[in-house]
Amino acid sequence: MSISLIRIDDRLIHGQIVESWIPNLNISEIVVVSDEIVEDETRRAIMRFATPDDIDLKIMSVSCAIKYFPEANESKLNILVLLPGLKEIVELLDRGLKVSKLNIGGMHYSAGKNQSIGRAIFLSKKDCDYFKDIFSRGIKIEGRGVPSDSPVDIMKVINM
Repeated sequence: MSISLIRIDDRLIHGQIVESWIPNLNISEIVVVSDEIVEDETRRAIMRFATPDDIDLKIMSVSCAIKYFPEANESKLNILVLLPGLKEIVELLDRGLKVSKLNIGGMHYSAGKNQSIGRAIFLSKKDCDYFKDIFSRGIKIEGRGVPSDSPVDIMKVINM
């Protein structure tokens, strides 16, 4: 079983995750990877509250996650990995994580994010650079809110 999906979504645990991705992929564990959230007791509590009772939630730093993933890949769990941004996935890749596909769910608008892909993905120049780095490692990058959506090839859109 192991890691079923790695998703970038700055909302982390929310309705699309709970109502669509968890049942569709038969997820039994969510791993949130963020150095910032590990230190934020309030955000950790909110995520625990939003996670269904029958789903195990782990919130860990990048350094803890890279040590945990080999163990997780040996488990019988279906794991959903959630990251708040591209910085975290690049750090994991730099530390040796092997990934074939990356799902982009939500990267919401903020200052400097001048390119949009649909209604939920807004990109800065730095985001596009991260995507090019990720893609250069042979990783397919798709934009998709829920499993029933048609995936959008992020690289085709940003290379236009």
